[in-house]
Amino acid sequence: MAVYPLELHGLIGIVTAPLVHGSWEHISSNSLPLLLLGTMLLYGYPSSRWYALLLIWILSGLGVWLLARPSFHFGASGLTHGLFFYLFVIGILRHDKRSIGLLLIAFMMYGGMLMTIFPREPGISYESHFFGALAGVLAAFAFRYWDPKPAQKHYSWEREEAVNELGVGYWQPPRGKATQPTELQRTFGRRNEAP
Repeated sequence: MAVYPLELHGLIGIVTAPLVHGSWEHISSNSLPLLLLGTMLLYGYPSSRWYALLLIWILSGLGVWLLARPSFHFGASGLTHGLFFYLFVIGILRHDKRSIGLLLIAFMMYGGMLMTIFPREPGISYESHFFGALAGVLAAFAFRYWDPKPAQKHYSWEREEAVNELGVGYWQPPRGKATQPTELQRTFGRRNEAP
C-alpha cells in the first residue's frame, strides 16, 4: 500500500500511500494541515480544485516512485506540501485579493513547509515532501487561469478621487433641464452622481 520506488508492487502506492500512516502521531500531524489547506483550496479555487488535488496526488506519488530512495514511502505529507505550495505559488501568480489572502494565511500557518522539502531526519520521507511541493508548483502554473478573479469593489471615495483628477464632478444641472442648485448644493458643491 506504500510507494516503493521502481518496483511494480510499489506502483499501487501512488494512489494508496496518502491514505496509509504509520502511527496515530503520523495521522494527526497530517490531518489538520490537510483539513485547513484543503478547505482553502476548496474555497479559493472552485473551478480547478479537484483537478489540482488530483494532479498533486498523482505527480507526488509518481515522483517518489521514480526518484526516491529504496524504501517504503507513505503518508499524506506529500499531499499537504503540494496543497501548501499550490496556494503559495498561485497566490503570487494570480495576484488578486483572495489569492493573496489565502497565500498569507497558508504561509503564516505552514510556512515551515518551505524547509521540510530538504533532508532533515532519516525516518521521514523528504522525497514525498519535495515531489508534493513540485507537483503543487506545477499545478499552480497549469491552473492559474482556470478560476475567475473576484470582482473588484469600487468604493465611493475612489470614484470621487477619479472625478477630482479630471476636474469635473461638482454639481451640474441635468442635461436638458435648467434647474437651480439648492442652498446645500451651493454651499458644499454637491458631486455629480451620474457621468
